[in-house]
Amino acid sequence: MPVTVAVALGGALGAVCRYGLDRLIERRSFAVFPWSTFVVNVTGCFLAGVAVAVLVDRHDTPAWLRVGVVVGFLGAYTTFSTFAQESRDLAVGGHQLLAVTDAVTSVAGGIAAVALGTVVGRAL
Repeated sequence: MPVTVAVALGGALGAVCRYGLDRLIERRSFAVFPWSTFVVNVTGCFLAGVAVAVLVDRHDTPAWLRVGVVVGFLGAYTTFSTFAQESRDLAVGGHQLLAVTDAVTSVAGGIAAVALGTVVGRAL
C-alpha cells in the first residue's frame, strides 16, 4: 500500500475517533475545563508511545503501516491547535488558573503518557 494512501486512511480514522470521543465526553461534562481535548491528547500521546515502540523502533514494520498510524491516525486524532485555542480562551475568559492548569497538565500528562506508552509498547 502506498504511504500516502495509508496516511489518508489513518487520518480519516483518527479524525472520526477524535470526534466520537470528543462528543462522548462533551455530552457528559459541564466543566469549564476542556476535558475532551485533554483526554484526546493524553490518550493520543500514550498511543504514540506504544506505536513508536512497537512499529517504529522495530524496523521490520512496513513504512506504510508506521507512517499511516503515527502521522495519519495519531496526527488526526490529537490536536495541539485546539488545545492552544482552548487554553487561550480560558485565559481571556477570566479563567487564568484553569488556563495554566490546562497548559501544564496537558504537556506534563502528554510526556508522561508517551513514556508509559513506550514502556507498554516495548513489553508487547
